[in-house]
Amino acid sequence: MTLRAVTRYLPHPVFQFLQLLVLGLLFMLAQATLLAAQERPESFADLAERVSPAVVNITTTTTIATRLDRDGPRLPEGSPFEDFFRDFFEGPQGRPDRPRQSQALGSGFIISDDGYIVTNNHVIDGADEILIETFSGLQLNARLVGTDPATDLALLKVDHDSPLPSVPWGDAEEARVGDWVIAVGNPLGQGFSVSAGIISARGRALQGNFDDYIQTDAAINRGNSGGPLFNMAGEVIGVNTAILSPTGGSIGIGFAMSSNVAVNVIEQLREFGSTRRGWLGVRIQDLTEEMAEAIGLDRAEGAMVTEVMDGPAREGGMLSGDVILRFDGSPVRDTRMLVRRVADAPVGAAVDVEVFRDGEELILAVTLGQRELAEAADRVPAPAAPETPQRVLGMEVQPLDDALRAELDLPASALGLVVRAVDPDSDAAQKGIQPGDLIIEANQQPVSSADDLQQRADDAREAGRRSVLVLLRRGSDPRFVALSLGE
Repeated sequence: MTLRAVTRYLPHPVFQFLQLLVLGLLFMLAQATLLAAQERPESFADLAERVSPAVVNITTTTTIATRLDRDGPRLPEGSPFEDFFRDFFEGPQGRPDRPRQSQALGSGFIISDDGYIVTNNHVIDGADEILIETFSGLQLNARLVGTDPATDLALLKVDHDSPLPSVPWGDAEEARVGDWVIAVGNPLGQGFSVSAGIISARGRALQGNFDDYIQTDAAINRGNSGGPLFNMAGEVIGVNTAILSPTGGSIGIGFAMSSNVAVNVIEQLREFGSTRRGWLGVRIQDLTEEMAEAIGLDRAEGAMVTEVMDGPAREGGMLSGDVILRFDGSPVRDTRMLVRRVADAPVGAAVDVEVFRDGEELILAVTLGQRELAEAADRVPAPAAPETPQRVLGMEVQPLDDALRAELDLPASALGLVVRAVDPDSDAAQKGIQPGDLIIEANQQPVSSADDLQQRADDAREAGRRSVLVLLRRGSDPRFVALSLGE
């Protein structure tokens, strides 16, 4: 039975309502179909055609010295072929070293029409010669401007009479998980290749302090290193750097360094030839729920300062035990965020650092130093030590004396309690405290005796807290631990 036949038995207003309902459903279906078509491109051809001219293949040549006695044949002394093989392998001059050349392949992309090219540090590391080839077949020799091993980025420069095609940077922070992306590069030396996928995750950290990787399932293989990851606007939002694979080939887990990290690094390499990162001069650790409760902070966010070195933070009045909540006006969720924010800040910049101390929030004015200079100065702190043990909080501790300082190679100024033994059933053991650890503070106050430590624990218990926060050092690494006070 048709709709027309049905409507003969329905009042006229009902018929009008059904017509409107059907039209509305058809309109919604058309809109959904149009939206789906917009979100899922039928082809990436136009985008690939637009960006490919700015992508380059990179071939590097490295000279490696080899030893004849390792690479050449071994013959018995006096063999009739000895002179022949010596002339063949060593040459008429009798040179024992035969340098050989090793070649490697990678990718890169041009970011300015005057010939600046971005790639990975590991693509050009140690290279004697760097040759780039453009999509059009143009081959040019490139020179190295600067590298940053910490982010595995490098900047090259080529010279050409005519302007070169280039691609712009995009804002990786605007990219969302699920957005379409394409990777362009030179996988496995096969020449220009395009692969498409989506952003699988953001904010991935692999092993560096400044890592901020975009994870994608767009196929990335060896040779793609240094190539660009594009958004649908043709902007570079990542530099393809690594893959996770048990086989060495793509399994859909690739990583591209975020453009928000790369832009700052590349600008510094272009201007100075090296990076110039901000430096605060502190050691920090993430805050746990127990640690937050122990110091009276209502949330486990921020970066707890475990040590203040000679430098900007100390000059600004920062103390060990402070929790950094905000840096230069932006909230700090954890240590990784703080490291990134400080590194991205200009050297010499005056910034406000908000810290939590003794139940109050304070704002400290700090003028940032330069990380590279601080690391070159190699400031390394000192370790731990012992004397007559007493039992506190499941540990046997004893104060430092001159004999223990000498035994543990500690400076005369070192103070604290040495952990001599730990009850395996105690909370201290569960928190990873070991014999030889040096307890420096409890509840953000220095301790030099077992009585000091016990008093800090009693004070925390009287204040209604379930744990006491201790600062300890193992080797050169300080860290805070919240120890349970028990029932």
